[in-house]
Amino acid sequence: MPYVAVKGGQQAIENAETLLKALRRGDPNTPELTIEQIKQQLSLAVNRVMCEGSLYDPDLAALAIKQAWGDLVEAIFLIRAYRTTLPRFYNSQPLETSKMKIQRRISSIFKDIPGGQKLGPTFDYIHRLLDFKLAAEGNNTPTPPTASPNEEAVTSVLNLLGEEGLIQDEPPEENQPFDLTQNPLKFPAERDERLQNLARADEGFLLSLAYSTQRGYGRNHPFAGEVCMGEVEVIICPEELGFEVAIADITVTEVQMVNQFSGNQKMSPQFTRGYGLTFGFNERKAISMALVDRAMRAKEFGEDIMGIAQDEEFVLSHSDNVQAQGFVQHLKLPHYVDFQAELNLVRQMQQEQINSDNSSVQESDSINPDPSQNGQSSYSPKNYSKLSS
Repeated sequence: MPYVAVKGGQQAIENAETLLKALRRGDPNTPELTIEQIKQQLSLAVNRVMCEGSLYDPDLAALAIKQAWGDLVEAIFLIRAYRTTLPRFYNSQPLETSKMKIQRRISSIFKDIPGGQKLGPTFDYIHRLLDFKLAAEGNNTPTPPTASPNEEAVTSVLNLLGEEGLIQDEPPEENQPFDLTQNPLKFPAERDERLQNLARADEGFLLSLAYSTQRGYGRNHPFAGEVCMGEVEVIICPEELGFEVAIADITVTEVQMVNQFSGNQKMSPQFTRGYGLTFGFNERKAISMALVDRAMRAKEFGEDIMGIAQDEEFVLSHSDNVQAQGFVQHLKLPHYVDFQAELNLVRQMQQEQINSDNSSVQESDSINPDPSQNGQSSYSPKNYSKLSS
């Protein structure tokens, strides 16, 4: 979109930046918020910024939140911008989530699952009431249970359905996965492209789409087959070494949703899957991602497209909050030349309408002339007779 250079205003812009920094800091008598405090006490916000910013670094995410004045979308923008400056040395191996050091693991389809259910930290079973004790300084936090993460590999809940042939098989991909950070999105998109897009997508956007599938816009009735949160190893295999090296442990949330499928000519009735994976502890995003993933598989299963969540081009083209906020917020920038052009156009259209109305009036007068204008008396016959007498 073309812009026109505007002279002046530099001092005003610098003053605006100074005001922003002052308001971001707040009252100087209040202790400044530290990066460590944000990272430790606002970890869910940090997790979202890492996930949608597509960069796993809690310290940088906390810094971005502080710099962005608490605006998470702006913080995500900062992380994305920083990410583009980083070199890429290696591609990691696929994460082995089956070897996850589990902190939380639940299933809504079976009560007893291999390895057992583990509630872990969650808002699911507490009352949504304000806890005013948190407003008191020096509030003593209760000591958490000392249960250690489960480091043993556990059998996936969905494998129980697979053993009976009740759920769709998903063989491993042999092709090199698409890299959305290096290549532009194309349509129709393969599932690996869609999943990468959804992993970086705005949580609120995905949540609304996922909700729409539950309200009938997509005929999608899911069950939470398995929801897991814990640490997994990031492994690389440098060519110069020739063997694998674990370089980090990261926290991820993995969700597998189970959906009924009535079958078609090629596939028997069975359950199908929706998949979601996010950085950090981010169940709402992961569940939404899994629901939208399954909705966009409608063509794969020969289902009718009945909801917007099943339209991959609409979903994938509008899911990125960095792009979305850029297009929306650029409207605040100077558009003087554009508006002047439209202003002149509207004035011209109004004048043309006035001229057209005047022409219509003149044409109407020529068809139905006023008798007084043709030398004829405007008196009625009755008045004329009175004058004659």
